[in-house]
Amino acid sequence: MTTEAWTYLFVTITFMLYIAIGWWARVRESSGFFVAGRGVPAAANGMATAADWMSAASFISMAGMISFMGADGSMYLMGWTGGYVLLALLLAPYLRKFGKYTVPDFVGDRFYSSTARVVAVVAAIFVSTTYVAGQMRGVGIVFSRFLAVPIETGVIIGMVIVGFFSVLGGMKGITWTQVAQYAVLIVAYLIPAVALSMMLTGNPIPQISMTTSDVLAKLDQIQTDILGVAYSTPFTTTTRLDVLCTTLVLMAGTAGLPHVIVRFYTTKDVKSARTSAFWALLFIVILYTTAPALAIFARTNLIQSLHNKPLTEVRQLPWVEKWEKTGLLKFDDKNGDGIIQMAKGAANELTIDRDIIVLSTPEVANLAAPIIALVAAGALAAALSTASGLLLVLSSSLAHDIYYRMINPRASEAKRVMVGRVMVLFGVLVAGYFGINPPGFVAQVVSLAFGLAACSFFPVILLGVFSKRTNREGAISGMVVGLVFTLAYIITVKFMGWKPWIFGISAEGIGAIGMVLNFVVTIVVSQLTPPPPAEIQQMVESIRLPEGAGQAAVLDEATE
Repeated sequence: MTTEAWTYLFVTITFMLYIAIGWWARVRESSGFFVAGRGVPAAANGMATAADWMSAASFISMAGMISFMGADGSMYLMGWTGGYVLLALLLAPYLRKFGKYTVPDFVGDRFYSSTARVVAVVAAIFVSTTYVAGQMRGVGIVFSRFLAVPIETGVIIGMVIVGFFSVLGGMKGITWTQVAQYAVLIVAYLIPAVALSMMLTGNPIPQISMTTSDVLAKLDQIQTDILGVAYSTPFTTTTRLDVLCTTLVLMAGTAGLPHVIVRFYTTKDVKSARTSAFWALLFIVILYTTAPALAIFARTNLIQSLHNKPLTEVRQLPWVEKWEKTGLLKFDDKNGDGIIQMAKGAANELTIDRDIIVLSTPEVANLAAPIIALVAAGALAAALSTASGLLLVLSSSLAHDIYYRMINPRASEAKRVMVGRVMVLFGVLVAGYFGINPPGFVAQVVSLAFGLAACSFFPVILLGVFSKRTNREGAISGMVVGLVFTLAYIITVKFMGWKPWIFGISAEGIGAIGMVLNFVVTIVVSQLTPPPPAEIQQMVESIRLPEGAGQAAVLDEATE
């Protein structure tokens, strides 16, 4: 069987599985649609959280970014991993104890303000729309290469599939679908990494072979000979300040992502939320410790396959011919010598999209067709699992936080679920548009979403949990200032052609400055305006109080 035939087989089987799970888990009540009835077991929720969070950026693009950026690409690895630890330890248990459906729910009730709720909804829409654009681009790339359809057609196919099980099953259907998708994506990621590790180092464990073999030293020497700088040399593709800002953005953005936070609302209690956070971190670590090894192996393999090779010979390679058709791999023999040179700057004769590194690596390494097809299925699982979670955030932000909480509080269960499903369809259309017209590589697009989450949600959630003095005026002002500043910078740099105009910080890293502005404005305005009502301050104390502590105090009083 050909690679395409295997891909059709694996994609068909996995998609039928996802649709079957969506049908099995279909819901009619609002709690099932928005928070899966709060009955998801901790281990399953951890697996679903990992799949929800490890998007196309993690599966498709992160290793590609590290492969191209070298040591500088580690900011994606450090930021995303550190951010999840920050979320799991600092915020998730308290938000679960608060016990609402969404992040705007928390913001609206904690800051006793419909205006704060609306600002949070707007932020959630910006974050989720930007994030889901990256997922849809990933879906389009996979379908474009492995099913031989245009990227636009691939995006539309993905829209139909993710829209189906999101509309049908809501959070319950999405959760159990994501459990299956995690199993698919992690197997698909590990198999080629193990195969390449064995091929290049003789050791089947990528994490160990990367650190104990001389593969990195060899890559350093190869790249020094070609580009004049070692692969592991830091700050060669960006500045030290930008690496710091981007890492902070990815950490704080992770802790403020509404589609990840809502996963902790689906467990039955706070203890289960903590346990599911542990499971999720374990499942995430498996992929994230593999990614840098895969990046090194992939770059080594790519250079050895293409550099200084005759163009006619290269174009006869089956994988080159197929990826060239997508437009994501291009050759330009600038000096006319018929030899491909991977040189620095204008002399470089190879253009390769960073998002195809992981997808093309099994083919470059001449791995078996079923493995190549499995990687495609895994990439789709990663993209669709996150896309479904993001679509539900869009749905819940509009259907629950706006329609039910502000427009029609008397809406029936059926009416709320219906509005939620309509909003999912709306989100699918928006996601499809930005998937066809993305503003960058998958990891870059996703980084923009993290920046928006960092500058809007992270400060008000953190202060909302740990500062009784933070009030609605401060929270609203901080979110607006952080969001407007960050959006303005992203728009001017990404869409208007401006050069980065604040210390050379990239659009991906500017959310760190927006986050600082949010913190400063929130704290200052809160100090200059009246404190929150006594019942709100009491609620903040109760969120931080360990479960059972209040009951123990009552028992002590009764025995005196």
